[in-house]
Amino acid sequence: MSFPNYPDKHGLKSLLTADELVAYRARLGRMPKVKPEGVLFCLERGLPHRMRWRIPVQPAGAMNADVYAVKKTKGKVAVLTSFGGGSPMVMELAEELAVMGTKKMILMTWGGSLQKDIRPGDIVVCNRAIRDEGASHHYLPPAKFVEADESLVNELVDTIRTRGAQCTVGTTWTTDAPYRETREEVAQYQAEGVKTVEMESAGLFTVGQVRSVRTASVVIGMDSLAELRWQTPDRLDEIMRSLEIVYAAAIDILARA
Repeated sequence: MSFPNYPDKHGLKSLLTADELVAYRARLGRMPKVKPEGVLFCLERGLPHRMRWRIPVQPAGAMNADVYAVKKTKGKVAVLTSFGGGSPMVMELAEELAVMGTKKMILMTWGGSLQKDIRPGDIVVCNRAIRDEGASHHYLPPAKFVEADESLVNELVDTIRTRGAQCTVGTTWTTDAPYRETREEVAQYQAEGVKTVEMESAGLFTVGQVRSVRTASVVIGMDSLAELRWQTPDRLDEIMRSLEIVYAAAIDILARA
């Protein structure tokens, strides 16, 4: 993707920055009641409520997302939910959180499997993302991939496995158009070993690079395009179990110094 009129747009100065917006919200008294060092973006919006007996949380305001403070971390970790989906919103929130002092961000979502050996509920820790969305190209020069933070990826793998679950590491395909995932693209990415498709990872990794924030993402297999047709699971039990494992593992990691 390129911008023919402004091929160097990623190097141009913006008229509005996240720093200015955060300062404006602070003047209006509309900031969340927490300034977390670590943040979990949770696409499964009901998960903090379901997990509240094991990991108590309390509402801490909103910022185009519902913000929950994880009680045991005394404000060090927050969980964001109910922000919809897609890279643009995740990037907007991530930029603002970086201004607020957040240093580590993990995204957890469910996604489509591209490989035949990835089953519903399987956990994929993403170490890089294909930039097939639009937002990252406003921030970085053209490139096929954007990388996650390697040390955060390794921490996720170790912590998930310590909790008794299996996981793999690999590339995810981030797209803005879930209803335009074509046979030709899936076949190509399948041959390249790409594991999943989702809508947020490339955006988060991009903000991580631009704002010097450690970022990583985890995709739990949900539906599948591996047979070059859409297939859905009969039950969600394994998916829900994996979501709970990843949620707890991510919060543990974010709470570390």
